[in-house]
Amino acid sequence: MPEIDLEHPPRPAPALPPRRTARPALRLLIDYVETPIGRLALVADDRGRLLGAGWTDRQVRLERYLRAYSQGRAPELVTARNPSGISSKIRDYFAGDVGVIDRLPVHTEGTEFQRAVWQALREIPCGETRSYAEIARRIGRPSAVRAVGLANGSNPVAVIVPCHRVIGSDGSLTGYGGGIERKRWLLAHERRSRDP
Repeated sequence: MPEIDLEHPPRPAPALPPRRTARPALRLLIDYVETPIGRLALVADDRGRLLGAGWTDRQVRLERYLRAYSQGRAPELVTARNPSGISSKIRDYFAGDVGVIDRLPVHTEGTEFQRAVWQALREIPCGETRSYAEIARRIGRPSAVRAVGLANGSNPVAVIVPCHRVIGSDGSLTGYGGGIERKRWLLAHERRSRDP
């Protein structure tokens, strides 16, 4: 499958009549938001659901997810300004309305376990943190701490599915796909905005 370039999505080629055995291309909408900590790519489906969000300087995870999400179909990335209002809500989040991300519609593909972890992440109140062990207990799998870490690391929707709110059992900041400095900034931003 060809590489997906989130920074410079190709212009669509002229339409050719589809072959009977070919699966139609999966049309995805992409927009970018400049934030205080880098450029964020937002990918939505044509129903306005957020499928992916990732830092453009670390886009490998999002590209890998979009390839898996497309299930063998060639994803067609179409630049869209503020699809379903998602981009403006992300700007609101970075401007201090941190609760706005809780109301964004997200559609993720993954295993049942991954989806349970990602849902548990969305239930962590803004400005608070949870450990991997707490997430494992929350989803009813207390011995699956390492698997929770793997699911957290494969989260395709940065910031909105707030994997940055997960910390080590000792309270330390642990890995984050966007980098520890971004994680530190996001947590501080949420605490400041929640407790002005």
